[in-house]
Amino acid sequence: MSNYQVNNTNINALISWIDQGIVAIPEIQRPFVWKPSKVRDLLDSLYNDYPVGYIITWQNPDARLKDGTVSHGKRILIDGQQRVTAIMAAIAGKEVVTKDYSKRRIKIAFNPIEETFEVQNPAILKDKKWIPDISEVFKQGFDTFGFINNYCQQNPEISNNELNDILQKLTSVRYSSIGVIELAHTLDIEVVTEIFIRINSAGVNLSQADFAMSKISVNDLHNGPLIRKTVDYFCNLIKSPSIYDNIVQNDQDYAQTDDFSKIKWLKDYNTNIYEPSYSDLLRVAFTFKFLRGRLSNLVSLLSGRDFETREYKGEIIEDSFEKLHDGVLKFVNETNFKRFIMILKSAGVINAKLVRSQNALNFAYTLYLLLREKNVNDSHINQIVRRWLVASILTERYSGSPESMFDFDIKRFESHEDPMEYVRNMEAGELSDAYWKNILPANLNTSVSSSPYFNLYVMSQIYDKDYAFLSKSITVQQLIEERGDVHHVFPKKYLQSNGYNNRRQYNQIANYAYTEQVVNLAIKAQSPKEYMEKIKSQVGGEPLKIGEIDNWNDLQENLRMNCVPESIFDMESNDYQSFLVKRRELIVEKIRNYYNKL
Repeated sequence: MSNYQVNNTNINALISWIDQGIVAIPEIQRPFVWKPSKVRDLLDSLYNDYPVGYIITWQNPDARLKDGTVSHGKRILIDGQQRVTAIMAAIAGKEVVTKDYSKRRIKIAFNPIEETFEVQNPAILKDKKWIPDISEVFKQGFDTFGFINNYCQQNPEISNNELNDILQKLTSVRYSSIGVIELAHTLDIEVVTEIFIRINSAGVNLSQADFAMSKISVNDLHNGPLIRKTVDYFCNLIKSPSIYDNIVQNDQDYAQTDDFSKIKWLKDYNTNIYEPSYSDLLRVAFTFKFLRGRLSNLVSLLSGRDFETREYKGEIIEDSFEKLHDGVLKFVNETNFKRFIMILKSAGVINAKLVRSQNALNFAYTLYLLLREKNVNDSHINQIVRRWLVASILTERYSGSPESMFDFDIKRFESHEDPMEYVRNMEAGELSDAYWKNILPANLNTSVSSSPYFNLYVMSQIYDKDYAFLSKSITVQQLIEERGDVHHVFPKKYLQSNGYNNRRQYNQIANYAYTEQVVNLAIKAQSPKEYMEKIKSQVGGEPLKIGEIDNWNDLQENLRMNCVPESIFDMESNDYQSFLVKRRELIVEKIRNYYNKL
């Protein structure tokens, strides 16, 4: 049996199918992304009888209900949404949702004399040759005879008969052919997911999460649209609280729901530490509630799949939507989210750029929600989540195959009566002395300033409330919050003038330190021996020349917290390599002490 059938329909039938709910346009998170000019071009192609491609639909598998009857699934439009939305906007006069969640019409104008289409603009509205909005012509009861008489009186260069023929051609657009590829409803969910991703890979890259959102949004019976909107609006409000009023004005039905009351706190909240996408939210909610890591399994469960019998059952659909909704609401809960952010801050994560692995953050929040569900003591939750987050960054645990690791870890955290026992087991296997003595120092041998290991060092400095290099009153945290930059302990220009011309040499992260700009400007291109001599003189009572440190104890403490060896006082260019080796050792020691204190 073929995986699909290819048929033809027309625009009129397609609009009718959508109005009747036979084909459902999934309200995927992305608002209408086509530019109005692309809608214009689509109408022009239809008018000239050019092919406009295929749409692809898939009917949900038939699910067996408790009473023995079969529920026939609704067809989902899995490819062609933008084209269909464009047709509904231009011909049926439907509003589209913009990226800031305001609604607007896309009005396509038509010039019958030149037979050209254009996006409506102020000049067109003043020009009597144009029909400013073609959707008026397609409305039932449109007075064709009266329109032709009026138009030809204002534009005598075209006759009534000529205009009539052109209007007939325009309205016949509704009978233009469009191809429909119908995927067999017997297809395995994983196959349909793969098809969905592949056919969209040439445009906006879509994923398992996109397909899951499609599945969610078309299931009216189990509050799918409500769940989809809660996910969607949360992820956009966390980034742009200003869209709150647009949501209230343009989606009044949703604004009255209990779900909306649970996310409205975002309008007064700002964070740049963890801004989840809808893919992140779905992954966390799914992994936490279903104890599974593969998002493709969510699509299967929402379709009612029984993994043991390979049948599709109505009760599995109902249970899956209920669990997912609960997971989403736990994710967006104000107390949960804000407390998770506080845990991140308590580990030294004060800015999103400090944790480049979104999957590490996602699993940390998944773990937090699971531990709360298991009624683990609050202080234990804080400690476990902090340590696991930092450990997963140290080992790059979720960088290779995150879904399989999510699946592995969530099942073991669930099965351990003492979750900290699983953390200790992981530490024994992956954070042994060999890791700290060999692997981490090797990982620090890089020039990439966004390295997770350098970021962990910075997090340890924030955690310890360390001062910036050669500063007495300005902390590393304050510099990061004010978008301060890292500078070089061995100045870059000094190294370049002494033969270190390769970026990978002078930009080693073991040569980086957060430093006040005024301190960096005072150091200029001097060797460490030169500028540290000036520091020694001001510690000995002479006027300040570099920074504010004026006593020996403060200087020693500052070098210690910035992992700078005391041998820096005598170092010149030929000491640079030994400096890097020693500083890496000190950075490793600091990160290890920081981890043990979490």
